[in-house]
This record gives sequence, C-alpha cells and structure tokens, in this order.
Amino acid sequence: MDIGTLQEITKNQLLYSVQEFNQYHLAERLLLIVFYGFLAKLSDLFIDKLLLRLAARTKWQADERIMDIVHRPICWTVFLLGVSHAVLLTPALPPPWITILPRIIKTLVLMVWWISLIQEITAMNEVNMNWVLQKIDKTHFYMIKNISRILLLFTGILWGLVIWDVNLTPLFASAGIIGIAIALAAKDTLANFFGGIALFVDAAYKVGDYIILDTGERGEVVEVGIRSTKIKTRDDILITVPNSIMSTTKIINQSAPQPLYRIRIDVGVAYDSDLRLVEKTLLNVAKENRALAEKPEPRVRVRSFADSAILFQLLVWVQDPRHRGRETHNLLKMIHSAFNEKSIEIPFPQHSVHLQPVSKENKPGIIID
Repeated sequence: MDIGTLQEITKNQLLYSVQEFNQYHLAERLLLIVFYGFLAKLSDLFIDKLLLRLAARTKWQADERIMDIVHRPICWTVFLLGVSHAVLLTPALPPPWITILPRIIKTLVLMVWWISLIQEITAMNEVNMNWVLQKIDKTHFYMIKNISRILLLFTGILWGLVIWDVNLTPLFASAGIIGIAIALAAKDTLANFFGGIALFVDAAYKVGDYIILDTGERGEVVEVGIRSTKIKTRDDILITVPNSIMSTTKIINQSAPQPLYRIRIDVGVAYDSDLRLVEKTLLNVAKENRALAEKPEPRVRVRSFADSAILFQLLVWVQDPRHRGRETHNLLKMIHSAFNEKSIEIPFPQHSVHLQPVSKENKPGIIID
C-alpha cells in the first residue's frame, strides 16, 4: 500500500467520523451548554447582588445563613441541568452514552448538594449558629447536628444507588444478617450511640453544666456527642467519657435544677463574742461581695458549740459552680479583715496545763484540761 492510498483511507475515515458526529448536532448541544453556563452566572449575580443584600437587611438571621448554604449548589445545578438538557436533545446519543451521561449528571448534582450540606452542618458552631442557640440549648443543638449528619450521609448513599438503578432488594434482604454481624462487631459503638440517645431524652445534663461523676471526675460539660461526652476540668484538662458509661454512672449535676451553687463558709468565734454582731458582720461581708447572687439572700446560722468556739456558717450562692473556689477565697479574706476590724476573736484549740505541788504522800503529776 503506497502513501497516497493510506492518505486517502485516513481522509475518508475522518470524513466519516465528522459526519457521524454531525448527525448528533454537537455544535447545538455545545451552544446550549454555554447558554446554561451564562444562566448559572446570572443566578450567581442575582443571589450575590440582590438576595444576600435583602437578607442582610432583615432581622431574621436564618435567611442569610440559608443563602450562604444554597448559593453555590444552585449555580452548579443550573449549569448541570444545561448539560443534561444538551444530552437529551434529539437525535439521541448512541449507547451507552444515552444511559451513562444522564446518570453521571444526576450524580454530580447530588454530590454538589450532598457535600455542601455536610460541610455546612459540620461547620455549625456556637458562633455562627447563635440565633438557633437562643431558642434551644447547646446539648440539643449538638445532638441534632450529629444525628442530621449521619442521616444525610446514609440518605446520599442510598440516593446515589437509586440513580444508578442498583437493586436495593437484596441489600435490604441481607440487612438483617449484616445488622447482626455489625451489632456483634461494634457493640461498644452501638452502646455509646444508644447511651447518647438516652442522655438526650433524659436531659440529665447539658452543655455548660458543671457535673461530678461517681468516679470523682468533675468539670464543665463542653460537648455531648453521639459517641462520648467531653468534660473540661478546673485544670483545663479535657476528659472524654463514653456515653455508655455516662448513661449508667451516678452523676451529680451542680447546675440543676437551678444554675446557682451554694457555698458554705464555716467560722468559729470565741464564747464571749456578741453573737448578734457576728451575724451582722457576716451578712455585711456577703452583701459587699458583688460576685454573689442576690437571690437567694445570704444566710447565717449558728451550727454548734464546739470545744473551743461557737461555730457559725455563712450560706451564700454564686451564679456559676466554676466560681466556687474563687469566691470562697474572697469571702475568707473579707471575713478575716471584718473580724479584725470589729475585734471579733477567732479562737484556736487550746489546752490548759495544771502542775500539782510535790508531796511525800502524792507523787508529782500533771493534769491537762
């Protein structure tokens, strides 16, 4: 075969290929995709220049958040709908493209919305969702966030299988066997999950509460998740406790049913002290401390007659259990200064030693009172 014949065959093959492609009107399809790309850009400008500005002028903070979430997915959806429209023009594309391309486009639309929603749910925190936390507490917010993320994950997977016409009947039929295997292999994870649901329903504590566990750990609840609860101690150490343990252990919630926490200050005074003056002085000290709660009002009680002193107890309340140590420190200093100013004696344990004189009949001895 000479070179001229080869060139002729190649030319004929190219002409055949061009004719083959031309019968599907590829130029029209491409122009349609470009047109939808232009519409997607107009949608972007419409949302950015008009809707977001209108949302910024309203008092409702949710509309701005919603616009931020749907902004990018809407633009991509408009463009991908244009691609889908171009694919479905007549004459139909040859197999397998007429079947594969529409499914790919639907999958891309699903991925755009799916990934955007998961990213937005993951990024939700106390700062950008403050308008929601004004209506529900932090515990419910984080629990709903975690459950929504899991539901969205499984919904996206099932939807993708439906798009590709995967028969789900065998999958659901084998779900019982698979469920038993998963339950045996991940029983601890499932126990933590259902423990978290139980804690959510019982509302034993919430984010921000100050709790003490039966094992001795104490601190502020900073997060209640699907698997575990995180507690920050007074030493700024983060403790992660599985929910299966939290749901079965004894929990002392110092922030419930009221967030106030009572402080007891024990004070001993000499027996010759003016008890009315002591009581008045202690109440004045409590009123001078502005960090204490105004309601309930401070109280003073005489508790007992001890060996060396009359024991008083000052009862006050703080707004947050975390402030207990600091305010106890401040009150003790203020009481010491006030007692010195009022000449109120704070006694300490004493022993009196009596020496008996020496006699022939009696041996020398020491009597201690």
